[in-house]
Amino acid sequence: MASREYLADLRAVLDRLDTAVVDRITEAIWEGYEQGRTLFVFGNGGSAALASHFVCDIGKGTLAPGRKRLRAISLTDNVPLMTAWANDATYGEIFAEQLLDLVQKGDLVLAISGSGNSENVVRGLQVAREAGAKTIALTGSSGGRVKALADICLLVPSDNMQHIEDAHLFSAHAIFNAIRQRMMQANGE
Repeated sequence: MASREYLADLRAVLDRLDTAVVDRITEAIWEGYEQGRTLFVFGNGGSAALASHFVCDIGKGTLAPGRKRLRAISLTDNVPLMTAWANDATYGEIFAEQLLDLVQKGDLVLAISGSGNSENVVRGLQVAREAGAKTIALTGSSGGRVKALADICLLVPSDNMQHIEDAHLFSAHAIFNAIRQRMMQANGE
């Protein structure tokens, strides 16, 4: 597939993306911020990289003088802890076990899974729901198992994993920019 064709196909996916859901995710994160909640983010593979990227953007890029910071933690960044849980329990528990130590009622948990069926992502969302956290998922196609576990679910209308991941990155950047803009406006800048 030539790059021009790939980009044309991606543009068609982005044109069908439900941006109202992206806005709902932004609202949920902002409300959590205002209530002093923590945002936890996780996923596998490219989604793990996006979890780290998004938390980096949120953690540093939303700083505004005189404003409290938005607490965000990527559960994909502690490799020794993830591999210890994978080795001593199962890989399916690497996010759930971390959340059991950290998540509190009212926190936000953002799961990223292109298929929506990764066992460790599903288990993480289950633990989050049991703790009373607000659950959010970025997924693709039909949403898989995570769709039913998410209070807010962004479904990328595609079966192409690269298009799904591209749309997730687009959405993460849109959310970050909206949060950053609110931080700056709230600060009078």
